[in-house]
Amino acid sequence: MKLTPRDAAALFARPTADKAAMLIYGADGMRVSLKRQDFLKGLLGPEAEEEMRLTRLAAGDLRKDKAALLDAVKAVGFFPGPRAVLVDDIADGLAPIFDAALADWLPGDAMIVATAGSLAARSKLRKLFESHLHAWCAAIYADPPSRAEIDAELKKVGVQNIDPAALQDIELLARNLDPGDFRQTVEKLALYKLNDSDPLTSEEVLAMAPATLDAELDDLLNAAAEGQTKDIGPLMSRLDGQGIQPVFMCITATRHFRTLHVAASDPKGAGAGIAKMRPPVFGPRRDRMIRQAQDWGMRKLESALEIVLETDLSLRSANRTAPELAVVERMLIRLSMLRSAR
Repeated sequence: MKLTPRDAAALFARPTADKAAMLIYGADGMRVSLKRQDFLKGLLGPEAEEEMRLTRLAAGDLRKDKAALLDAVKAVGFFPGPRAVLVDDIADGLAPIFDAALADWLPGDAMIVATAGSLAARSKLRKLFESHLHAWCAAIYADPPSRAEIDAELKKVGVQNIDPAALQDIELLARNLDPGDFRQTVEKLALYKLNDSDPLTSEEVLAMAPATLDAELDDLLNAAAEGQTKDIGPLMSRLDGQGIQPVFMCITATRHFRTLHVAASDPKGAGAGIAKMRPPVFGPRRDRMIRQAQDWGMRKLESALEIVLETDLSLRSANRTAPELAVVERMLIRLSMLRSAR
């Protein structure tokens, strides 16, 4: 039986054991693995491995022992409860083995759960599982999770009291992070908010999200972008002490001011421009960069990018005489003074 994306999502959320088999396939191995994990946990419960109600078979072993799958399906467990046989990364060459196991399956036998990579429409495995009355077949696409899927992830870990702005940040993360990274971030949020009844805020989402820039490096760029000239020297000294190379400071400054320029150039406003950035900018950092873009304006940011490019070329030049750190510090001070100029 072929499952629609909507039916598949409902089944992964609340699996039932009234079928003989489930095939989960897709080009993104991480997404397939997470869905398989959700399905098995919902079907068997969290103690399935300890109670020996889950049998894992390697696809390669089935080629050597064609009876191994059916033997595992028919085996009687020591503990009560539903059982399953898991086979990962199967291919069309194993279709006859699964066909034979499905033909001999009876109620009370272990359920077959199989995963595969991308399968063409003519795939023998797809045809077998899609046409069988007692089997499910679910395709997993590399689409961003829907709002319902995000809500289900949050509900699963007990994160439900969420500020609207924080929820927008979580949705932005879901669209731009790998599924595994997004799930880890949600789990970190759940641990952070354990026994905390206050609503989840954007600041907390930002703190738990995968880091993109060192905090002090971010402070340095903000000092230059906001005209805080006196803060540049001390911040650079700390970063130099941490081993951050001047060339890397210049690269991140280029990225920062290019983002501001894109935001300031958007005809719909700086907020619309920031929303288009990839990787995403969210939380308090997003609001701060929107203000910076508005304060600078497109023309002045073009002058800023010329200064950054000039410094980048100087750092790459073989004829450079000044120390790299001094060159970058001079650049940031010029940017800070440009910001303050009228």
